[in-house]
Amino acid sequence: MRQPLPTPILLSVFPAGPGGGNPCPVVLDASGMDAAAMQALAAAYGHESVFVLPPADAATVDYGFRFFVPAHEMEMCGHATLGAAWLLRQGAALSCDGLRIETLSGPVRAIFGPDGSVEITQPAGHATEVAEVPAVLGALGVTERDLLPGARLLNAATSRVKTLVPLADPARLHRLAPDPAAVGAACAAIGSTGLYPWAADTGGILHARQFPRGSGYPEDAATGIAAAALFHGLGAPSGGIVVRQGEAMGRPSEIRVRPDPEGPGCRIGGRVERLA
Repeated sequence: MRQPLPTPILLSVFPAGPGGGNPCPVVLDASGMDAAAMQALAAAYGHESVFVLPPADAATVDYGFRFFVPAHEMEMCGHATLGAAWLLRQGAALSCDGLRIETLSGPVRAIFGPDGSVEITQPAGHATEVAEVPAVLGALGVTERDLLPGARLLNAATSRVKTLVPLADPARLHRLAPDPAAVGAACAAIGSTGLYPWAADTGGILHARQFPRGSGYPEDAATGIAAAALFHGLGAPSGGIVVRQGEAMGRPSEIRVRPDPEGPGCRIGGRVERLA
Protein backbone atom coordinates (compact mmCIF):
# COMPACT_ATOMS: atom_id res chain seq x y z
CA MET A 1 0.00 0.00 0.00
CA ARG A 2 1.32 3.42 -0.98
CA GLN A 3 2.23 5.70 1.91
CA PRO A 4 0.11 8.84 2.44
CA LEU A 5 1.39 11.93 0.67
CA PRO A 6 3.16 14.47 2.87
CA THR A 7 1.52 17.80 3.56
CA PRO A 8 3.46 20.47 1.69
CA ILE A 9 4.07 24.04 2.78
CA LEU A 10 2.06 26.36 0.53
CA LEU A 11 3.59 29.54 -0.83
CA SER A 12 2.53 32.30 -3.17
CA VAL A 13 5.41 33.39 -5.39
CA PHE A 14 5.61 36.75 -7.20
CA PRO A 15 2.42 38.21 -5.61
CA ALA A 16 1.65 41.81 -6.61
CA GLY A 17 -1.69 42.36 -4.90
CA PRO A 18 -4.42 40.59 -2.92
CA GLY A 19 -4.83 37.00 -4.07
CA GLY A 20 -1.87 37.36 -6.37
CA GLY A 21 1.14 35.24 -7.18
CA ASN A 22 1.55 31.67 -8.32
CA PRO A 23 0.64 29.08 -5.67
CA CYS A 24 3.48 26.65 -4.97
CA PRO A 25 3.43 23.53 -2.77
CA VAL A 26 6.89 22.81 -1.31
CA VAL A 27 8.05 19.54 0.26
CA LEU A 28 11.23 20.38 2.17
CA ASP A 29 12.24 16.73 2.72
CA ALA A 30 11.26 14.55 -0.22
CA SER A 31 13.95 11.93 0.32
CA GLY A 32 11.33 9.22 0.89
CA MET A 33 9.24 10.02 -2.19
CA ASP A 34 9.44 8.47 -5.62
CA ALA A 35 8.49 10.18 -8.88
CA ALA A 36 4.96 8.75 -8.84
CA ALA A 37 4.30 10.18 -5.38
CA MET A 38 5.69 13.56 -6.39
CA GLN A 39 3.45 13.73 -9.44
CA ALA A 40 0.46 12.58 -7.38
CA LEU A 41 1.02 15.42 -4.92
CA ALA A 42 1.25 17.97 -7.75
CA ALA A 43 -1.98 16.57 -9.20
CA ALA A 44 -3.69 16.73 -5.80
CA TYR A 45 -2.86 20.42 -5.38
CA GLY A 46 -3.15 21.36 -9.07
CA HIS A 47 0.01 23.46 -9.20
CA GLU A 48 3.71 23.23 -9.99
CA SER A 49 5.24 21.63 -6.93
CA VAL A 50 8.87 21.45 -5.80
CA PHE A 51 10.56 18.65 -3.88
CA VAL A 52 13.79 19.28 -1.98
CA LEU A 53 16.31 16.45 -1.88
CA PRO A 54 19.84 15.85 -0.60
CA PRO A 55 22.40 16.72 -3.29
CA ALA A 56 24.10 14.08 -5.41
CA ASP A 57 27.46 15.74 -4.63
CA ALA A 58 27.47 17.69 -1.37
CA ALA A 59 30.87 19.16 -2.19
CA THR A 60 29.48 21.19 -5.09
CA VAL A 61 25.71 21.45 -4.45
CA ASP A 62 23.63 22.25 -1.38
CA TYR A 63 20.28 20.79 -2.48
CA GLY A 64 18.66 18.93 -5.33
CA PHE A 65 15.26 20.17 -6.54
CA ARG A 66 12.70 18.22 -8.56
CA PHE A 67 9.63 19.83 -10.09
CA PHE A 68 6.28 18.31 -11.07
CA VAL A 69 3.10 19.65 -12.60
CA PRO A 70 -0.07 17.52 -12.53
CA ALA A 71 0.79 15.94 -15.92
CA HIS A 72 4.57 15.36 -15.80
CA GLU A 73 7.97 16.25 -14.39
CA MET A 74 9.68 19.50 -15.42
CA GLU A 75 13.41 20.13 -15.73
CA MET A 76 13.21 23.57 -14.13
CA CYS A 77 10.60 25.87 -12.58
CA GLY A 78 11.52 29.45 -11.77
CA HIS A 79 8.86 30.40 -9.25
CA ALA A 80 9.14 27.05 -7.43
CA THR A 81 12.93 27.41 -7.14
CA LEU A 82 12.60 30.93 -5.82
CA GLY A 83 9.92 29.91 -3.33
CA ALA A 84 11.76 26.86 -2.02
CA ALA A 85 15.01 28.81 -1.62
CA TRP A 86 13.15 31.53 0.29
CA LEU A 87 11.55 28.91 2.52
CA LEU A 88 14.85 27.14 3.21
CA ARG A 89 16.37 30.42 4.29
CA GLN A 90 13.40 31.23 6.52
CA GLY A 91 13.15 27.84 8.18
CA ALA A 92 16.83 27.13 8.72
CA ALA A 93 17.85 30.71 9.48
CA LEU A 94 20.63 30.28 6.93
CA SER A 95 23.48 32.70 7.45
CA CYS A 96 24.99 32.10 4.00
CA ASP A 97 24.40 34.53 1.15
CA GLY A 98 23.18 31.90 -1.29
CA LEU A 99 22.52 28.27 -2.18
CA ARG A 100 23.80 26.00 -4.93
CA ILE A 101 20.87 24.04 -6.39
CA GLU A 102 20.90 21.03 -8.67
CA THR A 103 18.05 20.74 -11.22
CA LEU A 104 17.48 18.51 -14.23
CA SER A 105 18.23 21.49 -16.49
CA GLY A 106 21.55 22.19 -14.76
CA PRO A 107 22.86 24.02 -11.70
CA VAL A 108 21.40 27.33 -10.55
CA ARG A 109 22.13 29.58 -7.60
CA ALA A 110 19.83 31.33 -5.16
CA ILE A 111 21.22 34.67 -3.98
CA PHE A 112 19.96 36.13 -0.70
CA GLY A 113 19.93 39.90 -0.26
CA PRO A 114 20.46 41.65 3.08
CA ASP A 115 16.86 42.88 2.92
CA GLY A 116 15.50 39.32 2.81
CA SER A 117 15.09 39.26 -0.97
CA VAL A 118 15.90 36.20 -3.07
CA GLU A 119 16.99 35.93 -6.69
CA ILE A 120 17.74 32.83 -8.73
CA THR A 121 20.13 32.59 -11.65
CA GLN A 122 19.57 31.41 -15.17
CA PRO A 123 22.20 30.80 -17.84
CA ALA A 124 22.56 32.87 -20.98
CA GLY A 125 19.50 32.52 -23.16
CA HIS A 126 18.94 32.01 -26.86
CA ALA A 127 16.17 32.86 -29.29
CA THR A 128 15.20 31.76 -32.79
CA GLU A 129 12.45 33.04 -35.07
CA VAL A 130 9.27 30.95 -35.34
CA ALA A 131 8.32 29.97 -38.88
CA GLU A 132 4.90 28.43 -38.11
CA VAL A 133 3.28 31.77 -37.28
CA PRO A 134 -0.29 30.90 -38.44
CA ALA A 135 -0.46 27.88 -36.11
CA VAL A 136 0.54 29.99 -33.11
CA LEU A 137 -1.78 32.87 -33.93
CA GLY A 138 -4.64 30.46 -34.57
CA ALA A 139 -4.12 28.78 -31.21
CA LEU A 140 -4.32 32.16 -29.47
CA GLY A 141 -7.26 33.35 -31.54
CA VAL A 142 -5.47 36.43 -32.90
CA THR A 143 -4.38 37.67 -36.33
CA GLU A 144 -1.31 39.50 -37.56
CA ARG A 145 -3.24 42.77 -37.07
CA ASP A 146 -3.13 42.12 -33.31
CA LEU A 147 0.67 41.89 -33.26
CA LEU A 148 3.09 44.67 -32.43
CA PRO A 149 3.97 46.19 -35.84
CA GLY A 150 7.19 44.77 -37.23
CA ALA A 151 7.60 42.28 -34.39
CA ARG A 152 8.64 38.63 -34.80
CA LEU A 153 7.52 35.54 -32.95
CA LEU A 154 10.46 33.90 -31.15
CA ASN A 155 11.18 30.62 -29.46
CA ALA A 156 13.36 31.73 -26.55
CA ALA A 157 14.80 29.90 -23.56
CA THR A 158 17.15 29.92 -20.64
CA SER A 159 16.02 26.40 -19.70
CA ARG A 160 12.59 25.55 -21.20
CA VAL A 161 11.55 26.96 -24.59
CA LYS A 162 8.74 29.52 -24.52
CA THR A 163 7.18 31.13 -27.59
CA LEU A 164 7.17 34.92 -27.33
CA VAL A 165 4.20 36.54 -29.09
CA PRO A 166 4.37 40.38 -29.05
CA LEU A 167 0.89 41.92 -29.10
CA ALA A 168 0.11 45.54 -29.80
CA ASP A 169 -1.61 46.39 -26.51
CA PRO A 170 -2.36 44.89 -23.06
CA ALA A 171 -6.12 45.09 -23.59
CA ARG A 172 -5.93 42.59 -26.45
CA LEU A 173 -3.65 40.41 -24.36
CA HIS A 174 -6.13 40.25 -21.51
CA ARG A 175 -9.01 39.29 -23.83
CA LEU A 176 -7.29 36.13 -25.03
CA ALA A 177 -9.22 32.89 -24.47
CA PRO A 178 -7.25 30.20 -26.30
CA ASP A 179 -8.24 26.57 -26.61
CA PRO A 180 -5.79 24.43 -24.56
CA ALA A 181 -5.83 21.64 -27.16
CA ALA A 182 -4.89 24.10 -29.92
CA VAL A 183 -2.15 25.56 -27.71
CA GLY A 184 -0.76 22.08 -27.12
CA ALA A 185 -0.80 21.23 -30.82
CA ALA A 186 0.91 24.50 -31.78
CA CYS A 187 3.58 24.03 -29.11
CA ALA A 188 4.23 20.47 -30.26
CA ALA A 189 4.66 21.66 -33.85
CA ILE A 190 7.30 24.27 -32.93
CA GLY A 191 9.11 22.54 -30.07
CA SER A 192 7.83 24.86 -27.34
CA THR A 193 6.62 24.24 -23.79
CA GLY A 194 4.23 27.19 -23.75
CA LEU A 195 2.94 30.27 -25.55
CA TYR A 196 3.90 33.55 -23.87
CA PRO A 197 2.01 36.46 -25.46
CA TRP A 198 3.06 39.84 -24.09
CA ALA A 199 2.47 43.56 -24.55
CA ALA A 200 4.06 46.73 -23.21
CA ASP A 201 2.13 49.55 -21.57
CA THR A 202 2.97 53.24 -21.80
CA GLY A 203 4.98 53.10 -18.57
CA GLY A 204 7.37 50.47 -19.85
CA ILE A 205 5.91 47.63 -17.79
CA LEU A 206 5.51 44.39 -19.75
CA HIS A 207 2.29 42.41 -19.37
CA ALA A 208 2.24 38.71 -20.23
CA ARG A 209 0.22 35.50 -20.04
CA GLN A 210 1.51 31.92 -20.09
CA PHE A 211 -0.44 29.12 -21.75
CA PRO A 212 1.49 25.89 -21.15
CA ARG A 213 1.68 22.79 -23.26
CA GLY A 214 0.03 19.86 -21.53
CA SER A 215 0.79 20.72 -17.90
CA GLY A 216 -2.64 19.82 -16.57
CA TYR A 217 -3.99 23.38 -16.29
CA PRO A 218 -4.70 26.01 -18.99
CA GLU A 219 -2.80 29.06 -17.70
CA ASP A 220 -0.03 30.02 -15.29
CA ALA A 221 -0.27 33.01 -12.95
CA ALA A 222 3.48 33.75 -12.89
CA THR A 223 6.21 32.06 -14.90
CA GLY A 224 9.77 33.01 -14.01
CA ILE A 225 11.33 30.87 -16.74
CA ALA A 226 9.12 32.53 -19.38
CA ALA A 227 10.00 35.99 -18.07
CA ALA A 228 13.69 35.07 -18.33
CA ALA A 229 13.09 33.90 -21.90
CA LEU A 230 11.38 37.24 -22.67
CA PHE A 231 14.35 39.11 -21.17
CA HIS A 232 16.71 37.36 -23.59
CA GLY A 233 14.26 37.63 -26.48
CA LEU A 234 14.37 41.41 -25.98
CA GLY A 235 18.16 41.39 -26.18
CA ALA A 236 18.91 41.23 -22.44
CA PRO A 237 18.35 44.96 -21.71
CA SER A 238 20.89 46.32 -19.23
CA GLY A 239 18.17 47.88 -17.08
CA GLY A 240 16.28 44.61 -16.77
CA ILE A 241 12.54 44.15 -17.21
CA VAL A 242 9.43 44.05 -15.01
CA VAL A 243 6.74 41.60 -16.11
CA ARG A 244 3.16 41.68 -14.84
CA GLN A 245 1.36 38.35 -15.20
CA GLY A 246 -1.77 36.71 -13.81
CA GLU A 247 -3.89 39.84 -14.13
CA ALA A 248 -6.48 38.22 -16.39
CA MET A 249 -6.76 35.34 -13.87
CA GLY A 250 -7.34 37.61 -10.89
CA ARG A 251 -3.90 36.64 -9.51
CA PRO A 252 -1.76 39.77 -10.07
CA SER A 253 1.91 38.88 -10.15
CA GLU A 254 5.16 40.73 -10.78
CA ILE A 255 8.45 39.20 -11.93
CA ARG A 256 11.72 41.10 -12.15
CA VAL A 257 14.55 39.96 -14.42
CA ARG A 258 17.95 41.64 -14.66
CA PRO A 259 21.40 40.81 -16.00
CA ASP A 260 23.48 38.64 -13.70
CA PRO A 261 26.39 40.85 -12.57
CA GLU A 262 28.50 37.73 -12.01
CA GLY A 263 27.84 35.85 -15.23
CA PRO A 264 26.45 35.89 -18.78
CA GLY A 265 22.88 34.99 -17.80
CA CYS A 266 20.19 36.70 -15.75
CA ARG A 267 18.62 36.77 -12.31
CA ILE A 268 14.92 36.32 -11.57
CA GLY A 269 13.47 38.00 -8.48
CA GLY A 270 10.19 38.77 -6.79
CA ARG A 271 8.22 38.53 -3.58
CA VAL A 272 7.28 35.32 -1.77
CA GLU A 273 4.52 34.87 0.83
CA ARG A 274 3.56 31.90 2.95
CA LEU A 275 -0.10 30.91 2.63
CA ALA A 276 -2.24 29.74 5.52
